Amino acid sequence: MQIIYNLSIYLYLLVIRIASLFNSKAKLWVSGRKNQELSFDKLRMTIGSNDSKSKIIWFHCASLGEFEQARPLIESLKFKVQSSKLPADLKIVLTFFSPSGYEIRKNYQYADYIFYLPIDTPSNARKFIETINPTLVFFVKYEFWFNYLQELKRKNIPTYLVSGIFRENHYFFKAYSNWFRRQLKCFTHFFLQDEKSMELLKTIGYTNTTFAGDTRFDRVADIAANVKSFPLIEQFKQDKNVFICGSTWAEDEKIICHYFSGRHPELVEGQQQKENNYKLIIAPHEIDENHIKSILELFKSVTIVRYSQANEANVKTTDVLIIDNIGMLSSLYQYGTIAYIGGGFGKGIHNILEAATFGLPTIFGPNYLKFNEAKELINAGGSFSIANYAEFEKTMQLLNDKSVLKTASNQSKQYVQSRVGATSKILNSIDWKS
Repeated sequence: MQIIYNLSIYLYLLVIRIASLFNSKAKLWVSGRKNQELSFDKLRMTIGSNDSKSKIIWFHCASLGEFEQARPLIESLKFKVQSSKLPADLKIVLTFFSPSGYEIRKNYQYADYIFYLPIDTPSNARKFIETINPTLVFFVKYEFWFNYLQELKRKNIPTYLVSGIFRENHYFFKAYSNWFRRQLKCFTHFFLQDEKSMELLKTIGYTNTTFAGDTRFDRVADIAANVKSFPLIEQFKQDKNVFICGSTWAEDEKIICHYFSGRHPELVEGQQQKENNYKLIIAPHEIDENHIKSILELFKSVTIVRYSQANEANVKTTDVLIIDNIGMLSSLYQYGTIAYIGGGFGKGIHNILEAATFGLPTIFGPNYLKFNEAKELINAGGSFSIANYAEFEKTMQLLNDKSVLKTASNQSKQYVQSRVGATSKILNSIDWKS
C-alpha cells in the first residue's frame, strides 16, 4: 500500500503539471514551488543558519480556511513569547498546500517562515523535516500527508491534529483502509471539533483524543472584539439595512440580483422592481476583472459601484457596493442586517461564522451538510438554507418580520459565544517545556 500511495503522489504531480499548462491555479501551484525551488537550499540558508538553536513550531494548512483555524493558535503562541511566557527563540514555520492560502498569507506577520509544502514524497519529507527540525508540529483539520507523518513519527517529533473532524464516509473507516488507519498512529494527539469524531476514532482503536472544539470560533470572536471601521461603508449604509453577500459565486449572484433589483438574465425586460429598505454589499469569492464585470452587468438596472472607485460623492447614492479586494469581508459584517454566504450551489459554503459572530442571520445554498456549524445554526434558528429563488424569497419574507429577525440574530451571536475556547484548551494541554 505504501508503494501505491507513493505512486499516486507522483501521478498527482504529473497531472497537476499538465493542468498547469491551461489552469491558472495549477500554474500557481507549480510555479510557486519552482520559484521557491522547494527551497531546500533557501530553507537551509534561512532556518538552518539563523535558527539552528531555536524552537521551531511547524503549522501546516491546506488552504485559507484551515489557516483561519491555525491562526488563533499561532497568534496565542506569539503573544506568549512577547509576554515572556514562552522562550524568545520560539519560531513559527507555516506551510500551505494550496496557492489560495499561500498567495494571500505569504506575508503573514506572525509566522517567521512561510513556504509551500513540498509534495509528499519520501525524500522531500525527509529533507524538509531535517532542515526545519521542528520541536512540535500541528496539522490542521484533515491534512494527512503520510510520508511526512511517518518521518515525524520516526524522529519522535510530537505531532497534533487540531480542529480535526472525521465522518463515517471518510476512507479511514472503510473495510479496505487498514493501512490508512495505521498511519493515524503517527499523531501524538487528536484535538477534535465534535464528539462524533471522538466516537468514530474510538471504533478503530484511537482514544488519544480531546473534544476541544473549533478554533475558528476564537478567531471570529477576536475579529468582533477588535473590529476595524470603514468610513466609506458607514456613509454607504446611512440609515438603511444592509444585506451582505460574502464569498459569492455566479449562481448565488443571480438569485440575489433577482430579488434586489427585479432583474434576472432569464427574465423578461421590464419586470417590476421590488421595494425594500436594503442596500447591498457583494464581496465575491473571485475578484478577477471578468467576474466583477459580470456582477456589474447583472445589476445594471440599479446604481452600483466598485469599492475601489467609491468616494464620498458617489457612495451615498449607490444601491450596490462591490468589494473588489481581499481582506475586508470579515469586518464588513458589523454593518450588516442579514448575510448571504456563497458556495452552497458549488463545492460547499464558505465561512458563516464571520457573519454569525456579529449577530447576522445567514442564508446559504443547499451544499452545507459537511459543515457542523451550518447544521447547528439551522437547528437553532440562526441560519437558513435555500435550494432556489423561491426559497430565498420565502426566507426574506420571513426575516422581514422584526421579531423573527431579532430572534435569528440573537441565536447567531449566542451560538458563537458559547463555543469559544478551543485555542486555550489545545495550548494548555501541551507540554511546552519539553
